[in-house]
Amino acid sequence: MIHTNWATKPTLKTVTCVQTDAKKFLVSNVLTVGKSYEVKNETEEFLFVVDNTGKIGGFYKEYFQ
Repeated sequence: MIHTNWATKPTLKTVTCVQTDAKKFLVSNVLTVGKSYEVKNETEEFLFVVDNTGKIGGFYKEYFQ
């Protein structure tokens, strides 16, 4: 259950959202284009960032630069 301490974990890097055009999911409610987000964990396909709600969410890397 490594995800339980991500909120207190140091930030790995900062990324900027470049688009919120999702095919299946509505991400424009929690991500803002042009805003920078703190990355708490990273996998091959996803970035886990602190989103606009203040919680950690997993998003495809294609939304960020």
